[in-house]
Amino acid sequence: MIDWHRIFGLVVTEHFEATSYTVELEKDLSLKQQFLDVVIIENGEGETPSEFPDGLENMSAHNLITYKSHQESLDDWTLDEFLSYFVNYRKQVSPSMKKLLPLGDFRRYAVSTRYPRKLAGMVPFRQIGEGVYEVGWAVRRIRIIVLSRIPRVKRNALWLLFSTLPENVKYGVEHCRHSGEMSTLINDLFKKYQMEGIAMPYTMEDYQRDYVREHVHKLPAEEVLNKFSIEDRLRGLPLEDRLRGLGLSEEEVRKITESIESRKQPK
Repeated sequence: MIDWHRIFGLVVTEHFEATSYTVELEKDLSLKQQFLDVVIIENGEGETPSEFPDGLENMSAHNLITYKSHQESLDDWTLDEFLSYFVNYRKQVSPSMKKLLPLGDFRRYAVSTRYPRKLAGMVPFRQIGEGVYEVGWAVRRIRIIVLSRIPRVKRNALWLLFSTLPENVKYGVEHCRHSGEMSTLINDLFKKYQMEGIAMPYTMEDYQRDYVREHVHKLPAEEVLNKFSIEDRLRGLPLEDRLRGLGLSEEEVRKITESIESRKQPK
């Protein structure tokens, strides 16, 4: 099975890079291995994000995420398990069992690509926003973020990458944080979609071409020009500019171009 959880966690990590949050993946919670998909921890360093993806705007010091891809169902057992992970995690990060961190320091998010219809039939969903809901589970609140229903806006680029809706994925790629690491992750994501036969209107080649266009100005001109042959560099360049490139004066350029033009005139 394709490891959607790993790439989801890596993209979340890249999204919060250089912000006031640190992301931990597959947090080991016990001697018998139990893994939280993602934990986003406020570390007090870096800049607070100017805006958050829908559903994460209420983040606190410790933000626990369970993720279900389009291959999986977000169901009652998932939430039971998630709450047990939360209890375990709270114990581990608190100073002691007698001095647990306040409940307000924790947020719980269930991120699902598909709308969990069966779960919605079992427990009332309170809608927070488009694609964002909240449920009461035991005595705790869990926020549910449905990626296939999230609005197509720039702040949601992170979510849209995993929506499996081709146009939304394309929008997510175009508006996600651009970096060398993100480019590699986007490449992996596109390969996974291809492996599962999910057609994307925006290919990896499109992304790479757009990425180069957006960042080429950051490279030294010499480094860019060295990638091309002399013929490629001169193609489409007006004669006057080619002559100026040889160090000729404007008067010399004028005389040569006039001479060439006169030879073109019919006799």
